[in-house]
This record gives sequence, structure tokens and C-alpha cells, in this order.
Amino acid sequence: MLYFQYGEEEIAYLKAKDKVLAEVIDTVGYVKREADPDLFSSVVHHIVGQQISTKAQATIWARIRDGFDNLDAESIVATDAATLQSYGISFRKVEYIQDFAHKVTRGEFDLDAVAHMSDDEAIAALSSLKGVGTWTAEMLLIFCLQRPNILSFGDLAIQRGLRMVYHHRRITPQLFAKYKRRFSPYGSVASLYLWEVSGGAVPGMRYYAPKNPSKSSKRK
Repeated sequence: MLYFQYGEEEIAYLKAKDKVLAEVIDTVGYVKREADPDLFSSVVHHIVGQQISTKAQATIWARIRDGFDNLDAESIVATDAATLQSYGISFRKVEYIQDFAHKVTRGEFDLDAVAHMSDDEAIAALSSLKGVGTWTAEMLLIFCLQRPNILSFGDLAIQRGLRMVYHHRRITPQLFAKYKRRFSPYGSVASLYLWEVSGGAVPGMRYYAPKNPSKSSKRK
């Protein structure tokens, strides 16, 4: 199984830059998050997993993997919508997946080219696909392309982790930009630890809710 790769260099850098995060890193230890180096299957996987539980995503993804000898654009194009829906994928998501596969087979979307783009270029390219927004594109950069410096403002768990670690009640774009600069060029590694904190990996670390939760933005 492949995981997002990082090591002592990234850990040492982040610990030197931020003493509070250093304590979190020491408490949590090394974080293993599964990665998929195949961009086509990664895009399909992320589309499938949108707005459903982790358990449901795992179940549907297992059915899809069992249903295809080789999950690639040609296989998806050759499969009718009803068959794809039978795996548990919604009609709308099937449309997104089929559109993506057709773009790849027609040469309208170059999977190999994305790997050679800058982060901003890759995010723009991926988010041009139907069903792929900025947040999904950022997750693809981390868990498929293994980009080292992705910190997503649109990720609610990242914002929650920042509030918990640094005792903020709200993460403004300006405040977020400060942390993004601090963690650069290893924002992806910082993300791993903020996700762990958000999930309760550091006992006793308090969750600071926004002052006006009813007015706070809700990003999907």
C-alpha cells in the first residue's frame, strides 16, 4: 500500500518553524495516509466519495474495483450508465465520471500533462472537470500527485485543526494565509497533522467554535 511520502526533513522544518505544531507532531507521531498514484482512478474515486460517508465510499469503491479488471478511461467509456449506477453511484456522479473518461479518450484532458504543471495550474486543470471543485483538486494534488505544499482553505477539518491548535475562534483568509506561509514549502505535511488534531488525535485539545456559527461560511 502506498502512503503520502514525507520524512525527517519535512518534520524538522515544521518543528523549527512552529513550536506549537512541533508538540502536535511529537504527540501524534508519523501519519500514514493512503495515496493512489493513478490520476484517472483518483479522480473517479474522489467523485464517488463526494457527500457520502467514508464507509459508504469504501463500499462503493470496492464494488467498482471488483467490477473492472483495469479502471481506466477506455473501460469507463465502454460501460453503460446503468452498470455504473449499479455499483451505488448516483446518476449525477455517473455523468461526471463518463464526461471525464470521454475527455481523456478524446485527448481533451491530458492526464500526463497535469503531473508536470505547477500546483496552481494543476488545480485549475483538474477543477475544470465536471464534479471536481477546488477542494477536490487540492486533495488530488496531495494524495495522488504527492505535492508537498498544499493547505486547503476550503477544508473544514483543516480550519477546525487550526482553531484547535492555535486557539482561534475563526480562521479568516488573512489568518489562513499567515499559516500557509509559515508551513510552506511543506503545507501538505502540516495538513496531515491538522487533520489528525481535528479528528481527536491529541487528547484534551479543545475545539474552538466560531463566535457566530450561524453566519460562518459552510464549504462542501
